[in-house]
Amino acid sequence: MFDAGRSPAPLMSNPRADRVKEAAKLAGRSARLKTGRFLAEGPQAVREALVAHRNAAGLGRPGVVLEVFATAACLERLPELAELSQGLPLRLATDEVLAAMADTVSPQGIIAVCRIESPALSDVLALRPKLLAVLCEVRDPGNAGTILRAADSAGADAVILTASSVDIHNPKAVRSTAGSLFHLPVVSGVDFAELAGALQDAGITILAADGYGDQNLDELQDASALRRLAPGPAAGNASGPRLENPTAWLFGNEAQGLSQAELDASDNRVAVPVYGQAESLNVGTAATVCLYASARAQNR
Repeated sequence: MFDAGRSPAPLMSNPRADRVKEAAKLAGRSARLKTGRFLAEGPQAVREALVAHRNAAGLGRPGVVLEVFATAACLERLPELAELSQGLPLRLATDEVLAAMADTVSPQGIIAVCRIESPALSDVLALRPKLLAVLCEVRDPGNAGTILRAADSAGADAVILTASSVDIHNPKAVRSTAGSLFHLPVVSGVDFAELAGALQDAGITILAADGYGDQNLDELQDASALRRLAPGPAAGNASGPRLENPTAWLFGNEAQGLSQAELDASDNRVAVPVYGQAESLNVGTAATVCLYASARAQNR
């Protein structure tokens, strides 16, 4: 059971207090850029943030979480969150205060103020990644969060967002990642031309997820399986990119898809086959299928 007497600070009960207003401002991009902070809302996101904070601290790196605001009811229901927040400023607040801070109508009783981590592209590539997800001008926070979550699930080494993509620390995007934002590096605001050159220099195959691509994802998976099960000249002569090789997948804008420059920079354009009557796949769904195809080839 959470000990409400743990913190000497009084209960926060005024939703118009300056501290509450400062936290609420982090829902806006300008405040996030100015402070280098963002909000994680709800037990799942806060739990993953706290675990990431503890892991970073254990490695002697700067922590992820700066402070936590929670209702006593939430901590009574989920005492592990209080345990994970040991050593951090933990302030008890009323439901009204949490609602005033949060971007959602029902913040589920807990909010963490987190530090924005900004890894450099060069640092990510120096680790010789096998699988990268690149969001090229993906604007919808829900789609961006879904792709990041899929990348995390597929074991990708990092997610990269080009300039003009959504701010991944947007509250809706953070919620859509379901905590995966705290599991892998996310590089934002990258110039695409610079990125393409760096990927090529690193020997990473660039595959464009393109509904009109001349390569078929199913056929690439079949070829990969053949090389694994029956290695030899016949398997080696199969045309098309090898999914088992280090790969960066490009996923394009929801409305326009990938630009001509992005398509031209790719080594191959790969289509996910559609067997039903749907015209196309949502970018989040297509990304999940592509990333898992690479993950399967790379991990078998």
